[in-house]
Amino acid sequence: MSFTDLRTYEGRVCETYKEACQLRGLLENDEHWNKALEEAAASRSPKILRNLFAIMLQTCSMSSPEQLWLNHKENLSEDILHEARIQHQNMDLDYCDIIFNRALIDIEDKIILLGGSDLKSFGLPQPNRNRDSVLPSEELTERNYDIDLLTTYIEENEPKMVQDQREAFEKITRAVFDRLGGVFFLDAPGGTGKTFLINLLLAKVRQRNEIVLAVASSGIAATLLTGGRTAHSAFRLPLNLANTETPTCNISRNSGKAKILNDCKLIVWDECTMSHKAAFEALDVTLKDIRRNRMGGVTMVLAGDFRQTLPVISRGTRADEMQACLKSSYLWNDI
Repeated sequence: MSFTDLRTYEGRVCETYKEACQLRGLLENDEHWNKALEEAAASRSPKILRNLFAIMLQTCSMSSPEQLWLNHKENLSEDILHEARIQHQNMDLDYCDIIFNRALIDIEDKIILLGGSDLKSFGLPQPNRNRDSVLPSEELTERNYDIDLLTTYIEENEPKMVQDQREAFEKITRAVFDRLGGVFFLDAPGGTGKTFLINLLLAKVRQRNEIVLAVASSGIAATLLTGGRTAHSAFRLPLNLANTETPTCNISRNSGKAKILNDCKLIVWDECTMSHKAAFEALDVTLKDIRRNRMGGVTMVLAGDFRQTLPVISRGTRADEMQACLKSSYLWNDI
């Protein structure tokens, strides 16, 4: 008899010896615990369900607590999701790691009250207690993407790229995933596929549950980007950049917005040629303060067309517009 024979039951080769023992009835399985949680979920609140799960973990012998959590984590955190939807006035919010993290914290607290230890000792994910006690709306928004839909979008559109788009796509994604950083500029006339490439980049990075900030210089351009916003809204830029001597973003280091800037892996700024150079310099100063590096060391993609509209300077001359242009900034040498 071989080791493979020991893992075989009625012609089926199991992945582990434990699975083979369970099929033979030599070990107690968790089916009755599954049924208990299913029945409780039908008539009890998620909070009571978390109490029950904590008691089961502390006092009962389960063969796979982690699988039980995976099977029932949505029922165990349904009220937390509802609270987040009401709090942020966004009924489109869906389950995500932040929601599940709050549920795990609650379960772990109940186990400790029962005299137990942390969830790691039960083989469950260890909750991150460094997150804000109030669900951060910025992080919920930036991470609230359907991975399956993103995967489908990438599979459908990635083959459609032409050679130049593919080269830019591969170079930028390599910089993001290898944490190389850098500032890239997509310079092409309108109608050549810049927005198509940008949305594909956004989907590729978000597919890995990473934070990406997609902004544009105008509201119309922002609507063409998935999850796009205006640069002034996203970075809280001063309204009158031209008359501000040392512009900075109105973001404090301990705010939720600062955490997003610290955690984001990619920043995309479309129609950047329309923005005053002071906007980029203000963002550079803020990212340096938060991340301690030029442009925070984050990968940034700027897209635009200098053949189109330059920054509009009230009662300014052509020379004033050129002076306000991104190419006149000290940052241009790093692009």
